[in-house]
Amino acid sequence: MNKKTIWITGGSTGIGKALAIKFASKGWNVAVSARRSELLDELSKSYENISSFPLDVTDKEKCKEIFNKIKHKYQNIDICFFSTGTWDPKKEKDIDVDQIENVFKVNFFGTVNSIKAVEQYFRDKKNGIITIVSSIAGYRGLPNSTGYGPSKSALNNLAESLYFDFKRHNVRVCLVSPGFIKTPMTDKNDFKMPFLQTPEYAADQIYEGLVNKNVFEIHFPKSLTITLKLLSFLPSKIYFGLVGKLTKYQKK
Repeated sequence: MNKKTIWITGGSTGIGKALAIKFASKGWNVAVSARRSELLDELSKSYENISSFPLDVTDKEKCKEIFNKIKHKYQNIDICFFSTGTWDPKKEKDIDVDQIENVFKVNFFGTVNSIKAVEQYFRDKKNGIITIVSSIAGYRGLPNSTGYGPSKSALNNLAESLYFDFKRHNVRVCLVSPGFIKTPMTDKNDFKMPFLQTPEYAADQIYEGLVNKNVFEIHFPKSLTITLKLLSFLPSKIYFGLVGKLTKYQKK
């Protein structure tokens, strides 16, 4: 029986790396992509069923080229997990247009480029899973998040839209909304992160949701995400008041 295969972008660190190791430990073929080829090479040398495919997802043509290489190597791709992201909290506190454009270029359009590269393959194959990694920051507006939160909110809407489009072809679109996970990206945060979890915890949750369940959204930890989901339904006046108190946000 042929091994199943997953393609993971953003696979050099954090959740992507932990998930690559998780799937590899379960016997899957794992294709990992990220910009830092040296980190991917270290990973592929440590696990015989992980292969490195360096990629900058902001390059549309390169996304197609790399996916073709992955297809050529493995023939059959079962899951695509698109988790490339960027975040610079120091530049999120003001309206930095260049920063916001860059965040959208990586977080949103990088994901769109990746999905476009695999679109026809999954439409023709008529099964498989396309996974979009968002964040709890995409649920509703938060202080000091002029680029990151909006980019994740856009991914939420994109995932819902694509769910309908791909369902007609028997392809599952899945949205992943992590809470605070200790990664090089969250290490930049200068505030206390509630319910902070490890990348390995995230990988376990995602593996379970993708392989053993059939849900649209995989969100964790539930103690945090369910609270935020409930907050998102509140009228704006109440929501702004509660979040303002929780984050000690004050008008200047």
